[in-house]
Amino acid sequence: MSPADRDSLALKFLPESGSAPVEWTISDKLVDYETALAAMNERVERIISGDAPEQVWLLEHPPLYTAGTSADDSDLVSPDRFPVYRTGRGGQHTYHGPGQRVAYVMLDLKRRQQDVRAFVAALEAWLINSLWHYHIRGERREDRVGVWVRRPDRGAQVEDKIAAIGIRVRKWVTFHGISFNVEPDLEHFSGIIPCGVEEHGVTSLVDLGIPVGLAENDSVLRAEFEKIFGDTR
Repeated sequence: MSPADRDSLALKFLPESGSAPVEWTISDKLVDYETALAAMNERVERIISGDAPEQVWLLEHPPLYTAGTSADDSDLVSPDRFPVYRTGRGGQHTYHGPGQRVAYVMLDLKRRQQDVRAFVAALEAWLINSLWHYHIRGERREDRVGVWVRRPDRGAQVEDKIAAIGIRVRKWVTFHGISFNVEPDLEHFSGIIPCGVEEHGVTSLVDLGIPVGLAENDSVLRAEFEKIFGDTR
């Protein structure tokens, strides 16, 4: 049983009976941020109008930084290093780049639970359960959104962030989503103070000694997503 399962045995975020499966889409090439944002906004509008099913879109971006609605400009250490995009998602600064799996999660909460906190908890559980597939214990923090990994090899109080969460909701349809560090260049995070948390670092599956690529990890993500959010196609 995974750590997330033990924390909340009843944690499910399933759609109402008769809902179409979530469309599971993977882009094999890098997708620039503005293109992704336009496509995501279009899909959200189609979900709202009932013209398209829910979707999870997995992709990689070229190296870039994004600033959420709570971003502090002082956390942008190297503003000229990579493009910086202001975005309407929650949260602060984060990095996206090759080797990091971004999943844009477009779900209709009216068909599930109209509870944004419960949705974020479900995203955290999805990531924690996926990490447990590799016997890595991911953990929540009450004062920090995302998923964290303790690093006792580096000190008793040391922990690193392995996955970030930043969402937005429009008419009860979610968008933006999660970023999961599989094998990105971790040095690229040095241009920001990730999520405004200066006292902790970042890590990845490869950094933790798990030699896995994006495609293999995508299979894990899909299997664990379906346990919490329902069928995909």
